[in-house]
Amino acid sequence: MKTAVAGAWHVHTAEYAEAIIKNPKAELCCLWDSDQARGRQAAEKLGVPFAPDISDVLNDPEIDGICVTSATSEHTELLTAAAKAGKHIFTEKVLTITDSDAEKVAQAVKKSGVKFTICLPHKSKPELIAAKEMTDSGKLGRITYARVHDFHNGSVAPMPDGSSGWLPQHFYNAAETGGGAMIDLGAHPMYTLRWLLGNPVSIVSQFTEITGRGVEDDAVSVIEFENGAIGVSETGFVTSGLGYIAEVHGTLGALMIHNGILEYSCSETGGTLALKDDLPAAAPSPIDGWIDACCGGGEAPCGIDEAVMLTRLMTGAYASYRTGKKYFF
Repeated sequence: MKTAVAGAWHVHTAEYAEAIIKNPKAELCCLWDSDQARGRQAAEKLGVPFAPDISDVLNDPEIDGICVTSATSEHTELLTAAAKAGKHIFTEKVLTITDSDAEKVAQAVKKSGVKFTICLPHKSKPELIAAKEMTDSGKLGRITYARVHDFHNGSVAPMPDGSSGWLPQHFYNAAETGGGAMIDLGAHPMYTLRWLLGNPVSIVSQFTEITGRGVEDDAVSVIEFENGAIGVSETGFVTSGLGYIAEVHGTLGALMIHNGILEYSCSETGGTLALKDDLPAAAPSPIDGWIDACCGGGEAPCGIDEAVMLTRLMTGAYASYRTGKKYFF
């Protein structure tokens, strides 16, 4: 499967490109970026040709798929063009900045019939798969509350040159990203809560800016779901130490994920906290699952409807913060 990378903007560009290179079913054939200097540098590091014109990539009949790691503001045009060109699509989250653009992309993807995956990597982790199974099984009773906390120190970590933070400066350009911590790292709590709890009804948010870069550094959203559960999404760029924590609470038990382990309490543990030591196997990474689907004809993971819902959650979170009011979906 010949695959091109569109965009060297994202911090995960090299990770996905290397996954394509390592996958025996795929071949990384070229890299394009709207910034030619950045693109040429990335292509040279990966050992592939730089494609100066995206039209040449999309019109090449030998290229089967495209991995989009451009600025989020470029997603709508790139993704719709790729779908219309019949290229299978893998994209970094989030899908688009606005709901209307998300619907445009979804229409193009569904009309073309291409395989589509958005990268929602926590859904592949053994401890999250186990949490989903336990939540759905009824062992915890009726689920009433869940919290997902995902932080890193990308804006404050001391750097060798005396600066603070390892995130690239363009991650603070709201015109390119759509926002700060919430729309980037906050995507993980958002899609995880939706995966565990179902469809959202309303959302209310609070953001704070710590580092003065013009976008939110910390963000918390409280979401009401159709089943009556409350979900809390917490994220930020300014926290060291504890990174990812997830909790799910029900009328008959609860679970917590931290440091890659899952602990739970319910009737089968006698109501005491126990380590779940029989975790399922990890699912293929989203990009490997996408390649498998493109080559084998199966369903691609993390499809277009999930991608649209993630954008809707984000637009709701930002609308609530801007207006100071609860946002209804």
